[in-house]
Amino acid sequence: MSDSLVIIPTYNEKENIEKIIRKVFSLTQPFHVLIIDDGSPDGTAEIVKALQKEYAANLFIQERAEKQGLGTAYIFGFKWAIEKQYAYIFEMDADFSHNPDDLIRLREACLNGADVAVGSRYVKGVNVVNWPMGRVLMSYFASMYVRIITRINIQDATAGFKCYRKIVLETIPLAKIKFVGYAFQIEMKFTAIKYGFNVVEVPIIFTDRTEGTSKMSTRIFREAFLGVIQMKVNSWFRNYKR
Repeated sequence: MSDSLVIIPTYNEKENIEKIIRKVFSLTQPFHVLIIDDGSPDGTAEIVKALQKEYAANLFIQERAEKQGLGTAYIFGFKWAIEKQYAYIFEMDADFSHNPDDLIRLREACLNGADVAVGSRYVKGVNVVNWPMGRVLMSYFASMYVRIITRINIQDATAGFKCYRKIVLETIPLAKIKFVGYAFQIEMKFTAIKYGFNVVEVPIIFTDRTEGTSKMSTRIFREAFLGVIQMKVNSWFRNYKR
């Protein structure tokens, strides 16, 4: 039995899903994996279900009828993980932009005092591979913008590679998390800090996907830009006592 669950949301990831699952299960630290598939028409879910015959005890899948957004997928997974009593709960992409080897480092950060460990592209310079310069600059300055508006000292505010201790996800009122894209990642970090949890950045190298299609859109960036202001204003009227 593992105390660690890796949540991987998927939508049309047939090129990557088997490879990422096998890589996670090859690590020296035992992890369980929960795939949350939003009705991928390319057969992603069928690939996962076929692999369950090989990994019956540690690979799980939850299927949703349609694409509902990254944030709702993770919240769905968080509730599932809390119910199953996992101590360490991870967010990770399916496309190898997050190196599965770093799961161990994120877990170790939580073992050593972090409540949330963030795989950070910017805590030690800019560690991004295969991104066009325009996207690097957009992501980097988005994190700077978040720091200015929210006053949280996180270098990579939009990072989506994370490990949570269970108590964090039990404390945050998940029903009040409203955003679904980049803003979801910002909101979770901001809320964890407001509740007094220790959020630590762990340097990683982020490598853009080589297979499959990016889910990034201008709508997601727009949500993040406007959502940060809304989130900050709303925080003035909330009680963050534990």
